[in-house]
Amino acid sequence: MKGVSVSRNAMAIVSSLLFVMLAAALVVIPVPYVAWRPGQTVDVLETTEEGGAVIEISGLPTFDTAGQLLMTTVSTTRVDSTLSLPEVVFVFTANDSDAMPREVIYPPGKSSSQVQDEAVAMMDKSRINATVAALRAAGVAVTELPRVESVVLSGPSVDRLQPGDLITAVDDIEMKTRENVIAQVATHAVGDVIVFTLLRDGQELTESVTSSASNTDARRPVVGISLDTGFQYAPQVDFGVDQGVTGPSAGLVFALGLYDRITEGHLIADGVVAGTGEIDPDGRVSRIGAVREKIKGAERDGATIFLVPEDNCSDVGNLATDVMLVRVGTLKDSIAALQLINEGKTAEVPTCG
Repeated sequence: MKGVSVSRNAMAIVSSLLFVMLAAALVVIPVPYVAWRPGQTVDVLETTEEGGAVIEISGLPTFDTAGQLLMTTVSTTRVDSTLSLPEVVFVFTANDSDAMPREVIYPPGKSSSQVQDEAVAMMDKSRINATVAALRAAGVAVTELPRVESVVLSGPSVDRLQPGDLITAVDDIEMKTRENVIAQVATHAVGDVIVFTLLRDGQELTESVTSSASNTDARRPVVGISLDTGFQYAPQVDFGVDQGVTGPSAGLVFALGLYDRITEGHLIADGVVAGTGEIDPDGRVSRIGAVREKIKGAERDGATIFLVPEDNCSDVGNLATDVMLVRVGTLKDSIAALQLINEGKTAEVPTCG
C-alpha cells in the first residue's frame, strides 16, 4: 500500500506541474486577436494651444461656434504587440471594448508601414470628402475635375504628373470627367506627345507626356496613370489633427465642424456632441468599425449626444449608455437633428432603437 501512496503523490505532483505549465502557457502564448478600446477625443471646434483653430479656413467668412463637437477614436493593439487568451476573454466580456481577428485589422502579407500608409490615405480622403460635403451643404461652389490617382513608376508620366494633380485640359481641350481624358488620349497614336494642363497645389502648370504602347494592345496609346474624381474649390481648409489619428471615420465630424464654422448661427447651442462616420463628397454617411468603443470614449469625455451612422444602429442596440444615440444617414440629416435638439424638439429626433 505504501507504494500505491507514493505513486498517487507523484501523479498529483505531475498533474499540478502540468496545470501550472498550462496556465502559464495560456498567459504567455499569443492568440491571433487585437483589441479595440475607447481612444482619445478631439473637439474640432476648439482653438489649439498655439492660438489657431483645429479647422483652419481661409478664403471664406467664418463665424463663432458654441459647445463642443468631438471627433472620436479607438485605441488598437499595435501591430508589434500581441494579446494572450485571458486578455482576449477580458476584452470580449467588457462593456467598453471588443476583440477582432488580427487579420481584419492587420491583413497578412502587408507590412506595418503598408497598413499605416493605407490608413493615412483614408484619413486624407476623409478630409477632402468632408470639405466638399460641407462646402456644398453651405452653398459654396465646388467643381468636379478628373484627378490623377496614381502614376505607374515605369510609365511615361513619371516625374511629370503626380497623384493629386487635377487635369483641367488635354491638348488645350477642356476636361470635365475622367472619361474625357481617356477619350482624348485615345485620339493619339503611340509615341505622340500629349499636353496636360494641371492644377497642382492651387497652381496651374503644363506638362507634356510622350505616350507609350499598352501592354495588352500595341496600337493603343497610354500615359501610365489611373484617374478618379477630384474637386476644385476656392477656400483653403486644413484639419489640424494629430498625424497619429488615421482612417476614414472622422469624416462626418470634420464636415459638421467645417459647416458650423462657415455658416451663421450655432449648430451646437450648448453641451457636448460627438459622432463618427465615413462621409462621401455628396454627404452620405456610411458605417464604420468600433462604434461602441467610440461612444464609450465620448461618454467618458462628457458627450450627451452621439451621431451614429444608420447602418451602425444594429451594433449599439444593447449598449449600456446614457448618451442619446442619434441615427443619421447624411450630413443633411445630422444638421437637421442638431437643429431640432437646439430647439428642444428631441422627441422628433430619429434615434437608434
